[in-house]
Amino acid sequence: MRDAAARPTSSLLDALAFGNAVIACAAATLAAAASRAMQIPIDARVLALAAGGTAVVYGLDRLRDVARDGARSPLRTAWVERHRRGLIVSTAFGAVAAAIGGALCGARVVAVAAAVAVLGLAHRRIKHLVVGKVAYLILAWTAVAVALPFANDPAARNVAWVAGVVGFSIWANVILSNLKDLEGAAAFVGPRMARRAAYFWSAVGTALALAGPEAVMRLAPIPLATFAAVLGFRRSERYAVWAVDGSLCAGALLSLLI
Repeated sequence: MRDAAARPTSSLLDALAFGNAVIACAAATLAAAASRAMQIPIDARVLALAAGGTAVVYGLDRLRDVARDGARSPLRTAWVERHRRGLIVSTAFGAVAAAIGGALCGARVVAVAAAVAVLGLAHRRIKHLVVGKVAYLILAWTAVAVALPFANDPAARNVAWVAGVVGFSIWANVILSNLKDLEGAAAFVGPRMARRAAYFWSAVGTALALAGPEAVMRLAPIPLATFAAVLGFRRSERYAVWAVDGSLCAGALLSLLI
């Protein structure tokens, strides 16, 4: 009875994790927190574009790369194979949300989104590179969280400060993702050094937030949540989603509550 009761809950959590809901939520909440730190209104159109576009990029990657993902992420790959139609539908909904959000925002935002989309669609081919993966993920995620709101409202302030806090948080996040699979830079320098680097960059992000203007200080929960993910790090697929990627979402939500 206990196993039967737990199974629907486990299935729902796996759907949220492996169906890209967590990562899409992280994109939207980071964009919202960055908007507030840049002292511009939080725009639902930008959030729809950030969340929808992220769901599309990661959805397409999961659908197209089942064979190569099987060895590194067997739980996620098995879920994708069982729920392929559902993932296709959710990815299509993400595309609709992104298209509507982008169309309502205007040309500047669409230009930034298009540049990120080019990187995102190349994800499958360059995600195994030692340095390239780290660089393009930092660039793409910082663009989604910071450049999209800035393009939507050029009156934004503290842009460099906000980009620094978000960028260093993403840097630590990418290192942990690589560490989970022991690939990229984590495989090159070894698990111990990779974990120390994740500590370092999340600490740099925290220090930058606390040294910034008052509006930027409110972003401190984002790198702090990432630092906490490093503290409890485990090489688990579910931990990678709920703790590593989820820390970005949780940190951004906390910053919005401050």
